[in-house]
This record gives sequence, C-alpha cells and structure tokens, in this order.
Amino acid sequence: MARIEHTDYYSHILGISLKLEVTGHYGHPIIMFPTSQGQYTQNNDFKLNESISHFVDSGKVKLYNIETIDNVSFYDKNISPAERISNYELYVQFLIQEFIPYIQSLHSVHRVAVAGASFGGYHASNFAFRFPDVVSHLFCLSGAFSIRNFMDGFSNDQVYFNCPREFVKNDEAFKFKHMHIVLSTSDQDICLDQTREMAGILGSKGINHWYDEQKWINHDWPLWRMVFPIFISRFFS
Repeated sequence: MARIEHTDYYSHILGISLKLEVTGHYGHPIIMFPTSQGQYTQNNDFKLNESISHFVDSGKVKLYNIETIDNVSFYDKNISPAERISNYELYVQFLIQEFIPYIQSLHSVHRVAVAGASFGGYHASNFAFRFPDVVSHLFCLSGAFSIRNFMDGFSNDQVYFNCPREFVKNDEAFKFKHMHIVLSTSDQDICLDQTREMAGILGSKGINHWYDEQKWINHDWPLWRMVFPIFISRFFS
C-alpha cells in the first residue's frame, strides 16, 4: 500500500496555501487536478488513484494531487470575467514558477507528467500546451480545451492563452515533439466533440498524440478508472 501524505504548499504568487495530496514513495511525478470545484482529494476519493495503484506501489510513478482555485476564478459569478481569468492566470503562474520547480527539485527531473479528468483535464491540457518544455506526458481524460463559456463574452490575451483549442493552432509544432499526449473520450461523453476537435488540431499540425474513444460509457469516473491504467501502463511499465 502506497504512502499517502497531506500537506500544504504556500504560494507567494497567490498569497495563500494550497492543499496537496502526495501518493507513493518514488517514481516519475504526475501532477493531478480534480474535476470542477473538486477537492484536492477527489481523485483519491473516487479511486482514480487506486486504478493505477500497481504503478504507484512499484515505484513507477508518484502522484501529486494539487488543489485548484476554481471557486475564485471560473466559477465565481460575483466577480467580473476579467477578474476570473486574472485569478486563474495567477494560478497558472503559481504552477510554472513555484510548484513545478519544487517537483523538479524533489525528483531531479526537468519534465513532469500532468493528468486530470473533465475540468481537471482542462487544467492539465492547458498547462501542458502552454509549457510543453516542462511536461513529459499529458493524460487528458474527457477534458475541455476552452474557457470561453466562463467569460460572458469578455476577451483578452489571458483568455486566448488559456484556450488550447485556440493558441495551439498558432503555435510551433516542434515544441510538442517530445511530449506523450493522450486525449481520452467516449462515444457518450459530453466532451466527445471538443476532444475530437483538439485531436484534429494536433493532427493537422503533425503533432503526435494518442486519441482514444471508448464505446457505451458515459462521462464519469467508471470511464476514467477504466482507461487511466491503460495509458499509464503504455508509458510506465
């Protein structure tokens, strides 16, 4: 049974402490994000972590489930769209300037894996496509690739650069050559169309990726628990 540790990570950029759940002893680091407004323990609570326990127990991977700030960014209707995206951009900067360097130092690696389901898949894919140099693997399970629906028509550069379906089209394909990209969905997934679209964007640019579409299963934890170990086994056996 892998060790599970709960701790806080203080962000100078955000001015708050974020909760962190660490699972495993050693192995390649995987940064994991919860679904919309989910707690940092959500992937453990719904047994997504358990679905890859063999790889954690054997020291192939180590999981870092980090808290998000959905409630004070995209899902906070009491602030303006400009504030929502500004708050989220601070979270992105926390990841790239503070949290990822911390993980890099702990593991003596340059690149980390990122993963998430549903809106956690958005967090993972947005980070991976914005900062590909520090990402080795992207596991996007039924994810989203745009946050325009949270912006009430507001638009600026921060919105654009947090919509992978937009900025990847205009980026240089060579930046992603090293990255193992997995886009997972199903024929009954509410994120099917946007996942197909994102796969099409990558394909049109010659960016290698694994598009996986399961059958007869909905956008929910049973799907994600089923496919996650398949993907992990491909790269970390």
